[in-house]
Amino acid sequence: MSITMKDIEALLGSEAEYLLAHRCNTIPKESLHVPGPDFVDRIFAASDRPIPVLRSLQTLFNSGNLAGTGYLSILPVDQGIEHSAGASFAPNPLYFDPENIVRLAVEAGCNAVASTLGVLGMVARKYAHKIPFVLKINHNELLSYPNTHDQILFASVEQAWNMGAVAVGATVYFGSPESNRQIQEISQAFERAHELGMATILWCYLRNEAFKTKETDYHLAADLTGQANHLGVTIAADIIKQKLPENNGGYTALKFGKTSSAVYDKLSSSHPVDLLRYQVANCYMGRAGLISSGGAAGQNDFAEAVRTAVINKRGGGMGLILGRKAFQKPFDEGVKLISAVQDVYLEKEITVA
Repeated sequence: MSITMKDIEALLGSEAEYLLAHRCNTIPKESLHVPGPDFVDRIFAASDRPIPVLRSLQTLFNSGNLAGTGYLSILPVDQGIEHSAGASFAPNPLYFDPENIVRLAVEAGCNAVASTLGVLGMVARKYAHKIPFVLKINHNELLSYPNTHDQILFASVEQAWNMGAVAVGATVYFGSPESNRQIQEISQAFERAHELGMATILWCYLRNEAFKTKETDYHLAADLTGQANHLGVTIAADIIKQKLPENNGGYTALKFGKTSSAVYDKLSSSHPVDLLRYQVANCYMGRAGLISSGGAAGQNDFAEAVRTAVINKRGGGMGLILGRKAFQKPFDEGVKLISAVQDVYLEKEITVA
């Protein structure tokens, strides 16, 4: 059952007017390349992407409940590696079976399902022609002791192509000691993916202990995540996945790198929509779509997911990639939560700020 504008306002609670009536006076929406039914023709047809990549991108945009809108709703499940299978699937053990992961994406009308070589490969012949596959090729393996945080390759681009994936996904931990190697690895992998006709999605995450001070976690700063996005599109990511910004001023607080006062005085503000707008600006003003992470599961997942979707859409983003909030619930509730997020993007009253 669809949720209405009144439902969305109720879920936003005291923030409803603050988020829905906001007008962005930093980077105007007229400067952006906003999502729409013609996005592949308008943006990527003029790029160096091979024709089969355009077909793969169009397949993503033409699938699921958001087909034809230019927005994306993707179910990502690689937490069995990233956070351990026990921590991820114990709340709902049916998802130890990879078919249920794909089935959730299908039932919820997602544009695609993003997961591991093992998960997608196990059911590829049954589902790869029914819902677009995004094969995540690298992961942070946390069984080694003591833990180290490093994205290492688990799969090849050729394996993604062989199972019929329309896109490959990868993570780079920007700011980490390992980032230089990861950038080079994924740049080469994305080049090969484009050669084979697949689209590319990059998880542009920050990772460095120095980014978290006693007062503030700048892993979520708009200026630092924005630069991570900019590095991501530089290595030919077609779509950028990023966490919702919660603050700003990482460069100035940590006293490193280079920035400009205009980043804080003119191009952003403390408003969540404006912070996300700066992230979008760093995705070549939206030429590479920005999809926001749904975040960890919690007590108010419906409200939090809708809030994230509203901020993403109003900021000029391209959609939501939401996992734990959905698959750590009973199957039917997960479907309803994803559907609620999709309703935000289908709601015509919610516009780019």
